[in-house]
Amino acid sequence: QVQLVESGGGSVQAGGSLRLSCAASGYTYASRRMGWFRQAPGKDREGVASIVTGGLGTYYADSVKGRFTISRDSSKNTLYLQMNSLKPEDTAMYYCAARDLSSASWADFHSYNYWGQGTQVTVSS
Repeated sequence: QVQLVESGGGSVQAGGSLRLSCAASGYTYASRRMGWFRQAPGKDREGVASIVTGGLGTYYADSVKGRFTISRDSSKNTLYLQMNSLKPEDTAMYYCAARDLSSASWADFHSYNYWGQGTQVTVSS
C-alpha cells in the first residue's frame, strides 16, 4: 500500500524559510511523478512544484519560481520542498502527491493517485 507522509510545516514570519519532507513507501520510486500541492481555505487546490523521480525535470508554479525548490533523495525515498522568502499568501495546507507518468499536466491534481495527509504552513506578516 502506498503511503506518503509529510512533515516540516509550521509557522514563520514573512521572509523566513521552511523545508517540507515527504517520506514515500509502498511503491516503486522510479519513473513516477511526484509533486507538492497546496490549498488555502476557500480556494482550490493548486500545484506548487513537481518532479519526475526517474530523471530530470522540475516544474514550478509562477508564484513560487525562484523561491521554492523541489528535490528528492532516491536513497531515502523522500521528496522535499525548500521554501524561501515565504510570503503570507503562501499560507496553506501543503500536500505531497504521486502518480504514474501520464500526459496530464503536472499541475492537474485529479491525475494524482496518491496523497499525503498534509502539513500546515502559516506565514505571518
